[in-house]
Amino acid sequence: MIRRLQFLTVAIALLVAAFSTGTPFLFYVVYLGLLAVGGSYVLTRFGLADLEAGYRVDHRQGHVGDEMRTTYSISNGSRLPKPWLEVYNPTDMPMPLPGRALSLGSWSQRSWVAIVPLTRRGTYRIEPMVVRTGDPFGFFEAAATVGRPTVVTVFPKVVPLPRWRLPNAYLEGTHSAPERTLQTTPLATTVRPYAPGDSFNRIHWRSTARTGEIQVKEFDLEQTADLWLFVDLEAEVHTGEGDESTVEEAMRVAASIAHDALLENRAVGLTTSGHRLVSIPADRGPRQRQKIMQMLAAVEDDGRIPLAEVLLVGLPKLRRGMTAVIVTPSRDRRWVRTLTSLRTRGVAAAVVGLDAESYKVAAHGRQGNEANDDAGQEQKALRFALAEYDVNSYEVRAGDDLAAVLA
Repeated sequence: MIRRLQFLTVAIALLVAAFSTGTPFLFYVVYLGLLAVGGSYVLTRFGLADLEAGYRVDHRQGHVGDEMRTTYSISNGSRLPKPWLEVYNPTDMPMPLPGRALSLGSWSQRSWVAIVPLTRRGTYRIEPMVVRTGDPFGFFEAAATVGRPTVVTVFPKVVPLPRWRLPNAYLEGTHSAPERTLQTTPLATTVRPYAPGDSFNRIHWRSTARTGEIQVKEFDLEQTADLWLFVDLEAEVHTGEGDESTVEEAMRVAASIAHDALLENRAVGLTTSGHRLVSIPADRGPRQRQKIMQMLAAVEDDGRIPLAEVLLVGLPKLRRGMTAVIVTPSRDRRWVRTLTSLRTRGVAAAVVGLDAESYKVAAHGRQGNEANDDAGQEQKALRFALAEYDVNSYEVRAGDDLAAVLA
C-alpha cells in the first residue's frame, strides 16, 4: 500500500511537470509509465485465467516421527504463459508446508511433492491451497483458493516395547463383567432395539420375530488380564518444554503401553485428568486404538485435579484381573495410599514415574544443588513407598530409552 502511494505521488508530480514544462522527455517518461502500469494490470488480470490446480494429502493421521507427503499439481490451459505464480497452503502445523514460486508456459503443467516431518502431537488444520500472482513491479496482485481445508491429527510417538510385561493379574477362572462392549464376545447377555450403525450380524432373529421390531444382541466383556491407564495431567506437576517435557513423555509412555497391550488382544481403558476428567471404557480392537490415540493427541497438561482424587474415582471401577498402570511425574506420596486395596481386590498395579527434575534441567539448564537434592530425596521416598505396597515402579528420565527402562 505504501509503495502504491509513493508511486501515485511520483506519477502525479511527473504529469504536472510534463504539462507545465512541455519537455518531450518528460512526456516520454509519462507514456512509458502508462504502458508499464497498463501491462502490469493486464498481466495480473489474466494471470490466473485457465489455471487448474489441486493438492492431496497422503494421510490425515500419523505419529510423531512420521512424514506427511502432500502432492501438488497445477496446469495452464491457455496459450498465454504464466510468468510468475506462488503456490502455498496456510497451516498452523509446527513445521509449515513449503510453498513454491514457479512459472508455466502455454499448455504446460507442473507437479511436485512436499514432505513435512510430523514433530509435535496435536490436531492441525491445513487451509485451502492459495495460488497468487502479480506483476514484476508489485503494483497489482491477484489470488485464488483451491480445495477444502484438511484436518491432520498427529498421534504421540509409539515406541516398540518387546520386553515390557504387565504385572501378574489375579484371575480365578473366567466370568463376565457387567460392562457393555462394542466387541463381540461369547457372553451375549441381553437384547435391545436396533440403532443406526449396529452390525447386521448382531441381530437376534427370534426376538425380532417375537416383538415385531429389530432387536440386536448386547455383550458383556469377558474377564482377562486387561489394562487401564491413568495419565496424570495436573498442571502443577509437569515441567519441561517442547519434546523434552514430562507431558510429551507421558503421552509417549501411554501410547506405547496401550499399543503393545492392544496387539496382545487385551482390553485397554484410559483415564486422563486434563482440563476435565475423561475416561474411555476398556475395549479391544483397532477402533479402541483409534479412540485412545485421538485422546492422547488432544489432551494437554492443564488439569487441576490431583492424582489422588483421580485414582479415588477411577480405581473402584476396575474389575478383578485388571492391571492399573499410572503414568505421572508427581512426587507427592499421598496418592500411593489409594493403591493399598488393589491387591485384595485382585487388581495389579504398576507406576511409570517421570523424573521431572531431569526434564527441567534438559529444558532450562542446570539447577541449584539444593533443589536437586530435595527432588532426589522426594523421588527416593516415593520409590520406597511404592515398594512398601509391593507396586512395580519404573523411572523415566529425560533422554532415556523408553524400551530399555520399561524392560
